[in-house]
Amino acid sequence: MTKQQAIFNWSGGKDSALSLYKILHSKEYDVNCLLTSINEQYRRISMHGVREELLIQQAKSIGIPLVKMYLPEMPTMEVYENVMKATLEDLKTKGATTSIFGDIFLEDLRQYRENKLAELNLRGAFPLWKIPTKDIIKEFLGLGFKTITTCVNDKYLDKSFVGRIIDESFLSDLPDNVDPCGENGEFHTFVFDGPIFKQPIPFEKGEIVYRQYTPATQKDDTSYDCDDSTQENPFNNGFWYCDLLPK
Repeated sequence: MTKQQAIFNWSGGKDSALSLYKILHSKEYDVNCLLTSINEQYRRISMHGVREELLIQQAKSIGIPLVKMYLPEMPTMEVYENVMKATLEDLKTKGATTSIFGDIFLEDLRQYRENKLAELNLRGAFPLWKIPTKDIIKEFLGLGFKTITTCVNDKYLDKSFVGRIIDESFLSDLPDNVDPCGENGEFHTFVFDGPIFKQPIPFEKGEIVYRQYTPATQKDDTSYDCDDSTQENPFNNGFWYCDLLPK
């Protein structure tokens, strides 16, 4: 059977890691590259806040080429889609037919991805789709993966949850309304060891910072302005970040 040539959308976190593990063992795909969106201003993985240097180390340890897609701090949807389209068109000319994601149960997000891929005559693959998240995290830990939280949304979790290794203790501490895989955006992670890596990714924990955002307003044709704010505001959305430092 001819394998499908695939792009793997790599976030650096646990769902990506388990998805990639499953894909590499499925024998249906050749993963041509890991594709990661990066904040061009801060040189960190979008949303996760992980330094570009650690992302590079992940890809090197996995042994799959890394394609970095740089985006403004708060890109408009038009800018995001144009950059993604140009990136995918380039990868398609190199043979890619499929784009793989670690999404689990967000129907709207999957539909959006599939619609955009269809415009380029590409298909999507979702190896974790509809697997119960309790089963996913159990399998992830059982396989020997190790991951640390790098960002938590303060709508769901307080500062004590950022910079923690995900283990049984972490999971038992989660409030009942928080998904154990953070699929609703409650938290994001960095995977530093496990069966897809040739060697662990060395790092040390840096400072923990809080960033609070006011509602976004369009700044120009390429991005939104989402100013930091410490004012009390019911519409503010804040995140705790734990900086990880390469060793």
